[in-house]
Amino acid sequence: MIGQLTGILLAKQPPALLLDVQGVGYELEAPMATFYELPDEGSSLTLLTHLVVREDAQLLFGFSSLQQRDLFRMLLRVSGIGPRVALAILSGLSVQEFSRCINSDNVARLIKVPGIGRKTAERVILELRDKPMPGLDAGAEAVAKDDSEEARNDAISALTALGYKSQAAEKVIGQLADQASTSEALIRLALQSLSGGTR
Repeated sequence: MIGQLTGILLAKQPPALLLDVQGVGYELEAPMATFYELPDEGSSLTLLTHLVVREDAQLLFGFSSLQQRDLFRMLLRVSGIGPRVALAILSGLSVQEFSRCINSDNVARLIKVPGIGRKTAERVILELRDKPMPGLDAGAEAVAKDDSEEARNDAISALTALGYKSQAAEKVIGQLADQASTSEALIRLALQSLSGGTR
């Protein structure tokens, strides 16, 4: 297994790049998160790698961080997810964003990634829900959940203080919870949504 390569970046054209390692040119594919961090062509570069061996091809994938590669390998273990889909997910979401999607069962965010349908998104969440995510350790995970819950509760309290019924406030905040991470942003979105409603 090829786990890491260090060489000169000869060419880059998403999702492919060419790395010269002591005279041997390695063709790799990488997610956009890695491409954003690539140096100029002709510069030295180290990438963590994962080799996928198939009957008709050997595909080498490169990553700028261990978290990216860990998530890629985790996605490959999900039934029906191949390297191209895994690469698409890593190109559409950061490791941290993906971790939050799994922890909050956010199917809507996952299906915004090109090539990811609802059934695929639901399967990914189902199979990875109880596994530790590479983007968040257990402590950070708990803090993120606590912060999200606190923001929702604060927003609901603010809406009821403004005269909206608690049931209506809970409903609209529940619908908007994935679109904002702070109570202020949730309140603003909720007021826009409720502006035509009845207090």
